[in-house]
Formats: sequence, C-alpha cells, structure tokens
Amino acid sequence: MQLQPLLAPLCASLSDFLAKPMDVVSLSGESAVAILDNNKPAFYVVSPLVWERVSSGSLEKEKETGHSDLAHSVLNQGAMRSNRFDVLAEQLLEQEGLRVKRGELSTASVGILRNRLDAHVLPFFKYIPPSQVNPLLMDAFVKRLTDCKLSSTTVSQYLVVVRKLLKLAIRHGFLSEIPELPAVKAANRPRSALSLKEYAAVVRVAYRLARIGATAPEVKASSGHRERFWVAPRNLALPLDMAWAIRFMVNSFVRPGDLRKLKHKHVQVVRGDSIYLRLNLPETKRHDTPMVTLRPAVQVYESLLAHAQKQGLGSPEDYVFLPAEKDRGYALAVLGFWFKWVMREAGVAPHDAVGRLRTLYCLRHTAIMFRLLYGQGIDMLTLARNARTSVQMIERFYASALDGEMNVGMLQSRRTSKH
Repeated sequence: MQLQPLLAPLCASLSDFLAKPMDVVSLSGESAVAILDNNKPAFYVVSPLVWERVSSGSLEKEKETGHSDLAHSVLNQGAMRSNRFDVLAEQLLEQEGLRVKRGELSTASVGILRNRLDAHVLPFFKYIPPSQVNPLLMDAFVKRLTDCKLSSTTVSQYLVVVRKLLKLAIRHGFLSEIPELPAVKAANRPRSALSLKEYAAVVRVAYRLARIGATAPEVKASSGHRERFWVAPRNLALPLDMAWAIRFMVNSFVRPGDLRKLKHKHVQVVRGDSIYLRLNLPETKRHDTPMVTLRPAVQVYESLLAHAQKQGLGSPEDYVFLPAEKDRGYALAVLGFWFKWVMREAGVAPHDAVGRLRTLYCLRHTAIMFRLLYGQGIDMLTLARNARTSVQMIERFYASALDGEMNVGMLQSRRTSKH
C-alpha cells in the first residue's frame, strides 16, 4: 500500500511562528504549516477553521468523497490522531468507565468528569494540541475558571482533570512530562450547621405545619417536560415525613443521598444494653460499614414504619422516606424544598452568620457538631467511622467551626483524684 504524503506545502521557523503566530496561520489556507526547529519539523499548525472541521469529524466525510486536501495530512494519520484533547477525553472517559465496573469509582463521578470536560476543559483546549501545552497556557486556563467565579476547590478539581488528560498525552508520546501547573490552594468551605435552638424550632414548625395541613406556595406550575425542579401539586401539603427526616438525619449522621436510597431492608432495630438502629446502607464514598444511630432515631423510624404500613407500604424493598415517589432524585429535591420552607416559617435564616447556605446537608453537619459539643468523651475516630468519613474530614469541614467557648465547661473541668 502506498503511503499518502504529509501535506505541509508551507513551513515557517519556530521563532517566526512564536513572534507572529496568526500571520503564519493566515497564510496556510486549508493546508498544514510545518514549524521548523533547527530545520526539522517540530510540529504542524492549521487555521482555527480547519481545526474545527478536524474536531467535528467532517474531514472524515470529505475523505470518503475525495474533497479534502487535509484528509491525509499529519493531523489524521497514525498516532497523531490522538494529539487532540477531544480524543484524549473520550479515552479518559472510557478508562474511568472501566474503573466504575471494577467498583473503584462511582457512576456519579464519571458524570461529574464529563460535565467538567464539556463545561470548560474542551472549550478552552479545543484548538490546542496536547503536545503544545505549557505553563503559560495553564495559567490562562486557570484565569478562565477564575473569571467564571469558580471556587479555588473547583479550580483545583479542574486541574486534576487536565492532569489526567496530560498523563494520557505522555503515554502517547506527545509529551515527555506534565508541564508545571499553577498552584491553587483549595480553601476549606465547611457547611453550615444549626444551633440547638434552631434545630428545635425547625422540628417544632415541621410538626405544626404537617398537623394543620399547611400548603406551600407554588414554585412553578407546568404540565410539560420538567427542565428545572418544580413541586408537583401532590407535594405542596407538608406531610410528617419532613419532621421525621430532620430528626432522623440529626440522630443518624446520614447524608441526604443516603436518605434517598434508604429502604426498610437497610434498617435493623437493635435492643440491648443500648437501643439504636443499625443502618446497612449501600456503599457511599468508598465506605460500606454499618452506621449506628442515636436512640431518638429508633422512635422516628418506628413512627415512619407504622405510618407506611397503614398505607399498605413498609415492605423490605420500600423506601423509608417518601416511598410513593419512584423518582428518587425528585424525592430528595422535594425534601430540600420542604426544608427551606420550614426554615422560613421557623424564622431560621437561609444563610448562617458567615454567609454559608443552609441546605438539607447541614443536618448531617448538625449531627456531627452536636456529638462533638454534647457527647461525653466522644472518640473522634469512632465518630468518623460511624459517620462514614475520616478524622481529617471532620477536622477540616465539620469541627472547623468549633471554638473554645463552645466547650468552656469541658476546658475548665478537673480530674478527680482516686484514693
């Protein structure tokens, strides 16, 4: 088989290209320009219009019909086809998909990766071959993210995505090493928590609204396709599920995502020297050990179960909260909507004193904070493992709001001597 020649009728020195890159590209038309370093091709460049056709795959169609001058160019032959961020992105998604199959990664993580690729990574690197990435280019990428008002934590996560793509570029031989990436310090942004007084207020109001059959104001009424969250008319009247959910989360340390997946088969009532629930929840964030609740969660669960059984529900495969809602994402969104409504009625501000938004997740933060504040001799490691997190995460995100005055009694306590 006769190999097609590389189409690069034009050439330019590396110094000329770096001095006036667009002048060089503007003369290329639909041909590739060979950029020479010491009279040897270092890389090839094409105009943005041609690169758009390369990225969209239209050149492949033109190749079949014989109408493309670049059909057999260096950009579409052999390993050079992978010297594009969109190709590397597909390879990365495939690799991460295999990790999901092996149980090393959650499906949601791959979804987040795809969203980040589509949102900023691929739009920025669309016309840049991975072999040409340098520190200045990475600085420009971070500036783009910063201009979009992304937090330092999110920017750091985007850099992790780019690092993975560049590692693939190294495997293909396009780079010898990952270029220096900008140093971005991820700031700890702990979630808000409720005080004991605020917690008592939202529980009391949730029970009251359920008892009187209060109806929430409609957020959006639509009978068509739901592009954004809206509350169905059947969910405008507050049931007891909201009060139960608030109390259950504060006495069990579960995440809102756990609440969505929780079925009766995951719950076991234990009565012995201590009375508690043993929660054998599905794995979350690589944690699969059972969780142990506080005693009040037992009363909440038994009330939930009795209420469900009256409605013909409560089987092991039924969900504990909002069992009639089969769309569990929607069920969790409804609980979040109800929680904001209850806070508003209880006079609890939607943001805390430092401006952090209070969502359903703050109830998990509240559960851990209450144990640190009011638990006697609580062991941090035991608390972390039972809450399916780490001691480091508690120190960084949950206990970061603690100060000495909150536990002044413990700080001033004295050991009693034994005789």
